[in-house]
Amino acid sequence: MLEVQRNPLAKEFHTLSLIKFAFPSMVMMVFMGLYTIIDTIFVARFVDTNALSSINIVCPVINIIVGLGTMLATGGSAIVAKKMGSGNIEEARSNFTLIIITGGITGLVITIIGLLFLDKIIWGLGASEILFPYCKDYLAIQLIFVIGNIMQVLYQNLFVTAGKPTLGLILSILAGLANIAFDYIFIVLLHMGIKGAALGTGIGYMIPTVIGTIFFLTGRSELHFCKPQMDASVLLKSCSNGASEMVSQLSTAVTTFLFNATMMKLLGEDGVAAITVIIYSQFLLTTLYIGFSMGVAPIISYNYGSENVKQLKKVVRICFCFIFVISVFVFLLSFFAGESIAKIFAENNKNVFEITKNGFSIFSFGFLFSGCNIFASALFTALSNGKVSATISFLRTFGFILIFLLVLPRFLEVTGVWLAIPIAELLTFMLTIYLIFRYRKGYNYL
Repeated sequence: MLEVQRNPLAKEFHTLSLIKFAFPSMVMMVFMGLYTIIDTIFVARFVDTNALSSINIVCPVINIIVGLGTMLATGGSAIVAKKMGSGNIEEARSNFTLIIITGGITGLVITIIGLLFLDKIIWGLGASEILFPYCKDYLAIQLIFVIGNIMQVLYQNLFVTAGKPTLGLILSILAGLANIAFDYIFIVLLHMGIKGAALGTGIGYMIPTVIGTIFFLTGRSELHFCKPQMDASVLLKSCSNGASEMVSQLSTAVTTFLFNATMMKLLGEDGVAAITVIIYSQFLLTTLYIGFSMGVAPIISYNYGSENVKQLKKVVRICFCFIFVISVFVFLLSFFAGESIAKIFAENNKNVFEITKNGFSIFSFGFLFSGCNIFASALFTALSNGKVSATISFLRTFGFILIFLLVLPRFLEVTGVWLAIPIAELLTFMLTIYLIFRYRKGYNYL
């Protein structure tokens, strides 16, 4: 009984208290998106739009790295939170420690392989002769900081599971401020160009990584490091349960590659720069959905594990109502502020500005449906149904987009590129509604 009282996930949540609990994760994700997009603004304004394009060329590699970290984090978080909810605290700590160690080893392997095959990777991603030097400078430094990238993703999720979402928020803010400050120092003052952007981002990764490691070593929370028991089934379950998030990032990597290739063919480097602005803006604007889903997922897992059906239904109902409100807000913001966003990035390149502005007027409609899709995927992950979660993520981030991106530009050219994601989100939304009602009795969340 004492364990339940100590755990913040066990409290009875209402609308305001649920939003308050998820708020640090939301702000953390918004801030991450904000400092990521500021990173690209520095590059666009103080280097050039070709450097901006090169970031998107190598973005698939970053997507894969983040995907691996997110897969372990979300899948592992669901396992750890469920075991905490059922009272198996020591086992939860052991699983948590094993997941963190696995993340660090994975990062080291990626760094070694990436640096050995750096040139081949960049050419394989479709870099032009003009963009290749920028890509190499940026990706080489990013690969050095892979461990930090994966670890900060792990900690961002597991701080919430440990009942310390505010700490994750503080560290994200510190990392973001450091990134912005170092961008200014390295790019503007020291004229390091795109190398400075990569270095500033890498240093930003290390702040939550170092402080998070120290925090979990001290044993100041119920969830902390211990001597782990090697349990391959936990790692397999984490990967299986978090597969939707990995699918999402892998799909983003492939679709980013296809977007780059299509825009390079239709409009050259300026087209790639425009799609870079859109993709990074999309990440910023969907951070509210992602952060909220990340924040409430441990609560859903905990109540599912403790079989508190009444609280589970209440939490899920509040979540869907909140997602609806946020979806309308994000759509209106994107639709009416698209031109201003384009101007921030491409004020010095009229062609890139016009391409981006026109893209926003069409692309924005996808935000009406993406929030529900993102939350539904997180919901099924929290309920340990990685199969359904992965299906939703796969279709919205890859399956449908791939079809429309290959077909629509043949008939509509650039307009077809902008329509691919909104149509994919709409079709996924229709399937998501069906799946939510199909599984409602099995999980008792409605």
